[in-house]
Amino acid sequence: MLSSTTDVQPLVISKVIDEVVDNFTTSVKMSVMYKSNQRVNNGHELFPSTLTSKPRVVVHGGDMRTFYTLIMTDPDAPGPSDPYLREHLHWIITDIPGTTDSSFGKEVVSYEMPRPNIGIHRIVFVLFKQKKKRLCHVITPPPCRDGFKTRFFADQYELGLPVAAVFFNCQRESAARRR
Repeated sequence: MLSSTTDVQPLVISKVIDEVVDNFTTSVKMSVMYKSNQRVNNGHELFPSTLTSKPRVVVHGGDMRTFYTLIMTDPDAPGPSDPYLREHLHWIITDIPGTTDSSFGKEVVSYEMPRPNIGIHRIVFVLFKQKKKRLCHVITPPPCRDGFKTRFFADQYELGLPVAAVFFNCQRESAARRR
């Protein structure tokens, strides 16, 4: 088991725990890697030009009979000072077997690369352990990517609390170069 306060501490400090999900204990290891060999680590910055293709998300827990749902959102849309579109949905994959990666799951909402216009955005990956074996046939994709609520989605499909989460910061590249 991976449970420790340090696992979620960056998520608490960045308010991912509070604004996106409730407090939870990490119980599964998840790694997120973009093709540019950019590994997602809590609070690190990645630029939009490195995020054009969907990342590889590996679930290091469970077994092939345990299934997971992955959600990728931006809680800072359209800008961190006034996130009235919170959350913007970037990706949903269900039915990911444990010990495999996202390519083995079912894409319910296709990947959309982050393109922040204003300020520094937190891009969050949240992993849930499914209580049911197959969710892809049950889930109705949201009609709009804006205004998505990870908590509501988890309640609606009986996912419970997350088992893992990680986030990175992202901003318009021209803005980052001016700093």
